[in-house]
Amino acid sequence: MQILIVDDNEIALDVLSLALTQAGHDVVTASDGQEALEIIRRAECRLVISDWEMPRMNGLELCRRIREEELPGYVYLILLTARNGTESIVGGLSAGADDFLTKPFVPEELRVRVRAAERILALETRDVAIFAMAKLAESRDPETGAHLERVRTYSRILAQQLARHERYGADVDSDFVRLIFLTSPLHDIGKVGIPDCVLLKPGRLSNREFDIMKTHTTIGAETLEAAAQHFPGVQFLQMAKEIALTHHERFDGTGYPHGICGYEIPLSGRIVALADVYDALTSKRVYKEAFAHDVAHGIIVSERGKHFDPDVVDAFLECESEFMLVRDRYVEHEPALA
Repeated sequence: MQILIVDDNEIALDVLSLALTQAGHDVVTASDGQEALEIIRRAECRLVISDWEMPRMNGLELCRRIREEELPGYVYLILLTARNGTESIVGGLSAGADDFLTKPFVPEELRVRVRAAERILALETRDVAIFAMAKLAESRDPETGAHLERVRTYSRILAQQLARHERYGADVDSDFVRLIFLTSPLHDIGKVGIPDCVLLKPGRLSNREFDIMKTHTTIGAETLEAAAQHFPGVQFLQMAKEIALTHHERFDGTGYPHGICGYEIPLSGRIVALADVYDALTSKRVYKEAFAHDVAHGIIVSERGKHFDPDVVDAFLECESEFMLVRDRYVEHEPALA
């Protein structure tokens, strides 16, 4: 595993590099946070050891910037610092640091902390398995294209925007943002239980067929609940179940499967509801052409307080340019209806 060391002190860089190289690691270095961020954006550096005090961009700001980046995998951050005390620890962890190493460091402690980081990063194979499971379920529907990739990115954008609001700042933290990106692809996992004659029907569904289709919410939730019972306390399973069950509920109570309304609907479900509908509107389906962004914008605004949580709609309006960029990145080359 390649490790990025960030420090403006050349001697400190050399000492750290030697210790890690002797332990068999591939090392790359940077002299400040800005240089480090550029390296992370273009390379496979999943583990970063950064000094706290640096010019241009210090270690704390580097942590924050990395957590805001849309990177292909999780980056584990160890802050190297002479600081101590609760305030510094809380500040570092809040900024996104995973661990601390006190100066002057002991080589054996450094190696132990790096091994711990490698164990944590290995857990990302779980994330890959979750997405693979979601893609397997989605593969039954040939019309969905890059639906999962878009929905999880839209959901993350909305969560990040809500985190900036005072009302949600305490609840929507970096863990929430990470979890909604991880679990939102499972929103339609229950479709594995829907018969092909309904799921793959070319055209609109009859009332009876639509009733069958609606059961994908409860099928998905029951499947994820069964997994949660075997692994109690696993946070991502709880959020995944909430999303699967409630992403078709409506803020005014007219949704399904249970017709709950307002803030009774979990925030994760309210976020994915908008992300899912936006993607459905702007994507081609067997029964419709793709709508242009402006059309989708108008529909979503008209459903503020009805289908969608007003706060989530407001977050969408504040970051819709990001939605357009995501849509362009995963475009499936169909003409959009204006």
